[in-house]
Amino acid sequence: MADPHARQLIRPYGDRRDDGVVQMSFVLPVPPGSRAREAAILFVKKLGFSQALVATMEPAGRDFSFFVVYGRTAAAVDLNAIDVPEVVIRKLGFDELNAEITRRLGRKIVVVGACTGSDSHAVGIDAIMNMKGYAGDYGLERYPGFAAYNLGSQVENERLVREAKARGADAILVSQVVTQRDLHRENARQFIDLCKAEGLHGKTVLVLGGPRIDHAFALELGFDAGFGPGTRPSDVANFVFHRLVERKEAISP
Repeated sequence: MADPHARQLIRPYGDRRDDGVVQMSFVLPVPPGSRAREAAILFVKKLGFSQALVATMEPAGRDFSFFVVYGRTAAAVDLNAIDVPEVVIRKLGFDELNAEITRRLGRKIVVVGACTGSDSHAVGIDAIMNMKGYAGDYGLERYPGFAAYNLGSQVENERLVREAKARGADAILVSQVVTQRDLHRENARQFIDLCKAEGLHGKTVLVLGGPRIDHAFALELGFDAGFGPGTRPSDVANFVFHRLVERKEAISP
């Protein structure tokens, strides 16, 4: 039996396992040519890579060059030493989840979501909540077991909390796309402070999503879960359902 505490070193994969080959792309402020190619190779070697090879050198505007360079590294990561929080649930299919909502909860799950603060990017929250969904995965509006209310973008935290309380929301979804100067962090933290002040924290399922969001980051701020790029509506739907069931069972005699 394999030792679960043994080191499991992994390296980047190019042509064969553990060869350490990495592909990089970048722009240098120099027009294409022999000097530009050599500058790209030297730059990659200064990063600690060996056997640098320029695969692509193309103009990128006046006096700029775009490069794709291959390099080899001896660096490795011990996979068994990595411990990060993950959202772990038993994922149910569309029909099964709706049936379980009826059986376990006996009512629709009310979800209110928005892209908050000054953020005007509604693509993420729309992908999760709108009926069409994302990549063939139905949004929450399509689920018979959910009552989903998408407030759109540029919604102030105060309004989101007010709407959630008025609708008796079981869950609130917060989407944060704009990340300059850690704006997403400050806005999300303000939202959590507001939920605590309004008595929602610990009672309502709070979910944070966006391109620079992960589960560990969301937990750090006080959310129940965080979802990053590639999240499907069914991931969020299943998490909210299972968390509500957990809380219901925790208070049942």
